[in-house]
Amino acid sequence: MTNDNNAIPCLDDKVVLVTGGTGSFGRQFTRSALERSRVQKIIVFSRDELKQFEMQQEFLDEPRIRFFIGDVRDKERLYRAFEGVNFVVHAAALKQVPAAEYNPMEAIKTNILGAANVIDAAIDRKVDRVVALSTDKAASPSNLYGATKLCSDKLFVAGNNYSGGHGTRFGVVRYGNVMGSRGSVIPYFLKLKRTGVLPITDERMTRFSISLDDGVDLVLFALKHMRGGETFVPRIPSYRITDVAEAIGPECRKTGVGIRPGEKLHEEMITATDGLNALEFDRHFVICPATKFWDSDDYCREFKGRPCEPGFSYSSDANKEWLTVQQIRDLVRLHVDPGFAV
Repeated sequence: MTNDNNAIPCLDDKVVLVTGGTGSFGRQFTRSALERSRVQKIIVFSRDELKQFEMQQEFLDEPRIRFFIGDVRDKERLYRAFEGVNFVVHAAALKQVPAAEYNPMEAIKTNILGAANVIDAAIDRKVDRVVALSTDKAASPSNLYGATKLCSDKLFVAGNNYSGGHGTRFGVVRYGNVMGSRGSVIPYFLKLKRTGVLPITDERMTRFSISLDDGVDLVLFALKHMRGGETFVPRIPSYRITDVAEAIGPECRKTGVGIRPGEKLHEEMITATDGLNALEFDRHFVICPATKFWDSDDYCREFKGRPCEPGFSYSSDANKEWLTVQQIRDLVRLHVDPGFAV
């Protein structure tokens, strides 16, 4: 375990299962948990045996990790995997916007029905806490992926209604684009830089940005502090797609290619309607559940927060914090490619 300032005591002596555990988030969460806590066991649950094999090579000498092949669509498999589990982090999803548009029922089966399976299995197996990963695309969704994740979010919040005497708590963590994750714009631009041309969907486009480490930390914060039903949203900076292109390939020609089907100009993480039930803290926001599982005034006192101002919403184009071109370059070197140079 690393120094005490980075320790994660809420995981000590716990059994933690991560669905979609071989993805970018799952790998980083596993590293953090193993390095920063005395976690009893981490179960990596995913359906891709090749990715599990590749991940096993990284953790060959770690006795606290287990690999479990399965699909969240398979409720019986989840019941088996959740036996003796204290915490579940639900990261499994079909996430590619074009793929979901073309294969809508597959996205529904994984992102919605799979979420329902996770909830049922967690309650029946008496899991203590479940945190589900969401996305900024779930706020005012304009594509099927976002719509399925909004439905998933609603399911996890409502799971607190019927966990009953089992006491299982469910919460959601929603954040924006993860810098350097597979399929995101920065690795894509780095790959295309050698061609001398970078495609720009729309010069007006903006996005939220978060590092993988910060995403993991927010999930850990939620696991520790959740009362059940919260949607945790980080306070993070925005960037302009033109600044990302300039940061990575200032010498490249930028060509407009148009917005893909279902894509937004700007991303939103808290709508004006959600803002009516949102609380503000120093480093994050909390969207309170419509059903009052706990008192929001008491919640604010305990965690030193306050209700958001009337009319509040949180979108990437109206953000107060923006990454500069130089900051983007520094973050690329820190989180994506240490050898990156302009």
